Amino acid sequence: MTEKAPRNKTLELSAKEINAYAKRAIKLNFKASLDYVENQVIHQDTLKTLDFLPDNSVDLIIADPPYNLTKIFGSSVFKERDFVEYRKWLDKWLKKLPRILKDNGSIYICSDWKTSIAIPEIAGKYFILQNRISWEREKGRGAKDNWKNCLEDIWFFTKSKDYTFNLDSVKILRPVVAPYRDKEGTPKDWNEEKGKRCRLTYPSNIWTDISIPFWSMPENTPHPTQKPEKLIAKLVLASSNEGDVVFDPFLGSGTTAVVAKKLGRNFIGIEQEKEYVAYSEYRLEQAEHHKEIQGYENGVFKSRNAEM
Repeated sequence: MTEKAPRNKTLELSAKEINAYAKRAIKLNFKASLDYVENQVIHQDTLKTLDFLPDNSVDLIIADPPYNLTKIFGSSVFKERDFVEYRKWLDKWLKKLPRILKDNGSIYICSDWKTSIAIPEIAGKYFILQNRISWEREKGRGAKDNWKNCLEDIWFFTKSKDYTFNLDSVKILRPVVAPYRDKEGTPKDWNEEKGKRCRLTYPSNIWTDISIPFWSMPENTPHPTQKPEKLIAKLVLASSNEGDVVFDPFLGSGTTAVVAKKLGRNFIGIEQEKEYVAYSEYRLEQAEHHKEIQGYENGVFKSRNAEM
């Protein structure tokens, strides 16, 4: 194995470790109870597994399905397909989720700009559309004959009009450019922290404070489309409460499960690739002792690269 640079914190598991950690996951071939699947990684294909999950068992679903791009995921390849066929593929698993989600539950679905238009069309048949979040994915090379693609979407749906949204849990700490004071000289709608003037602001549906996992971040894994813990933390905090169940049908290297655990939620995750199952289990083990989420400190989300 090539020796890593001193600041390279990317997780690496040996073949022996992958085998050992992957054995911790479970498999399903029967309709399971919540007690059986709660806080478990399920090592199976999602489409074959969804029918085995219990009714009305989860409070929040965070789905990051393969985008309609040819991409290698461990030992398998998701191939780009005709857009009509991709919509059919989306429908195959989306139609199975209402049964699993509680009546006051929410679902977030990730997508890139190209496949984004299919999400409200298909998911809208089963859920109520609440919003579309666009976030800056500042990574990747530029294009010589087109605009650099650094935008992704997250579509926010609910099962009903009664749903959880914890606004105060997802406010962002921002610097104050023009601080005002009242007649007595008291700061108006801002405070001073570590010599910096700042305020907690309402979150919008445009996020520019996210850093994609890279080699110097300890959450980074070999997964090709890994989402940042900070990104998932916003969804978990906003749309679930402590003790709730968060479900990810495309778990990848485990980010949703890890974040749920760090934030006092329960989780269920499905992942078909043995390597990523192992990384999920390893990260969940580490989360027992390391609860920190980069960019989220003392209950506050900070701006990207902020020193506040």
